[in-house]
Amino acid sequence: MARLIVGALQSEWNEETEIVVNIGGVKQVLYGDVLTRFPETRLAELVDSSLKSSEEISLICDDYDPDTGEFYFDRDPEAFKCIIELYYYGEIHMKRGICPICFMKEMEFWKIDSDFLDECCKSHLKEVEDELAEIAEKVRTILVDREGDPSAGGWQRFQICLWRLMEKPESSLPAHIIAIVSFIFILISSVVMCVGTIPDLQVEDSEGKLTEHPVLEVIETVCIGWFTIEYLLRLISSPNKIKFVLSFMNIIDFMAIMPFYVVLILTSFGAGMMELANVQQAVQALRIMRIARIFKLARHSSGLQTLTSALKSSLKELGLLLMYMGVGVFLFSALGYTMEQNHPDTLFTSIPQSFWWAVITMTTVGYGDVYPKTTLGRCNAAISFLCGVIAIALPIHPIINNFVLFYNKQQVLETAAKHEIELMALRTGGELKAASVKSWDLGKLKVKSNMLISSAVIAALLHHLIHLTKCQFEE
Repeated sequence: MARLIVGALQSEWNEETEIVVNIGGVKQVLYGDVLTRFPETRLAELVDSSLKSSEEISLICDDYDPDTGEFYFDRDPEAFKCIIELYYYGEIHMKRGICPICFMKEMEFWKIDSDFLDECCKSHLKEVEDELAEIAEKVRTILVDREGDPSAGGWQRFQICLWRLMEKPESSLPAHIIAIVSFIFILISSVVMCVGTIPDLQVEDSEGKLTEHPVLEVIETVCIGWFTIEYLLRLISSPNKIKFVLSFMNIIDFMAIMPFYVVLILTSFGAGMMELANVQQAVQALRIMRIARIFKLARHSSGLQTLTSALKSSLKELGLLLMYMGVGVFLFSALGYTMEQNHPDTLFTSIPQSFWWAVITMTTVGYGDVYPKTTLGRCNAAISFLCGVIAIALPIHPIINNFVLFYNKQQVLETAAKHEIELMALRTGGELKAASVKSWDLGKLKVKSNMLISSAVIAALLHHLIHLTKCQFEE
C-alpha cells in the first residue's frame, strides 16, 4: 500500500515538474507530463533526474547545474525546436535550412526513432542520402582506380591498367592523350561524313553514279579502324562484359562502326548482290546510321552527360509537353480546317494535312507555306500560337532544375576528387593515413573495402550537400 502511495505521489510530482534545459545557449522550460509521452527518449529521462546520481545524469546531458537545476546540451538549438514538436504534435517536421543528414544525427542523440519524421521530410532525407551514397561510391571508385588492387594477378593487373587507360582519362598522362586522340578522330569522322555529301567533292563510278571521294573513304577507313580497336580494347578490359555491351554509350559506339563492316560485307558479295533494290536501300540506311558517331562526343564531355541525365530524369515533364502539344495540334488543326475549308484558295485540304500547320504554329516556327486566309482562321492561329508558347514554357522550369541539380552533383564529385588527389600526394609523405583496400570484386566492379576517406573530402561533400539541400527546401 505504501509503495502505491509513493508511486502515485512520484507520478503526480513528475507531471508538475518543470525541467530547465539549455540547448546551445538557448534556455527552455519543459514539463514532465509532456516529456513522459515518449518515455524512451533522452528528454524523458530527465523527469526523474532527482533520483539519479551525478554519474547517471552526466550520461544524459553534457553538464548539469545542481543549484539552478539546469541541464546543458551542446546541440543545435534550431534543430531542437523541431525535436520538441514530437512531444506536442506526435511528429517531427524539419524546418528549411537544416541539413537532413545532420538532423538525423540530432534525432539519434535525442533517442527518437526516424519513424516519427514527417513523410515529406523523409522524401528529402532519402534524396540526400542517395546523393551522398552515390558520391561516396564514385569517390571510392576513383581511389581504387588510382591505387589498384595489390592482390590481383598478372592478367587482372593488365586488365585494370588497360581499363584505366581507355576509360579513365584523368588517371594518367597516356590515358589523357588517348582521350584527346579519340575526340579528334570523332570530329574528323563527323566532318568527313558531312563533306562527303558535297556534289563537287564526289566522283562518278563506272555506272555514272556519284560516290564519295577516294581520299575521304581512306580517312573514313582509318577512323573506323581506330574506333574498332578502341571498342575491342575496352571490351577486353571491361570488368563486366554484359553490362559493357548493354551500356547506352557502348551501344552508340557499336552503331558507329557496325554500318561500315555491314556495307563492306555486302560489297564483297559482288555487283550482283548490290544491284538488288532492297540491298541498296539497306546500304543507304546503314550509311545514315553513321551520324550516331557524333553521340560519341558525350563520352568526353561532362556537360553532355549532365544534359542526358537531366533529360532522363525529366521524362515525365517531357511526356506532359508532348501530351499538351498533341492535344493542341489536334484541336487547332481541326478548327483551322473547319474555318478554312470553304475558302476558294484554302490551303487546308484535310485535318491530317492541317497537322503540319498546327505544329509549326504552336512551336512558333511559322514557315509560311500553310497559312489561314479567313478572319476566323487567323483568330484561331493567334490563339494556337499563344497556347503553344504556354504549353512549351510549363515543363521548362522542372527540366532546368534537374539540369542544375545534376550539374551541382557533378561539381561535388569533381571537387571531392581534386581534394583526394591532392591529399594522396601528402599521404606518401606520411602526413595522412592511406586508404586501405581489402578486396576487389573484379567481375561486378564492387569495392569491399575499409577505406578511410579523408576528412577534407567528407567536409567538401557535406558542404556542397548542405547547400543543395537548402536549395531544395527553399524551392
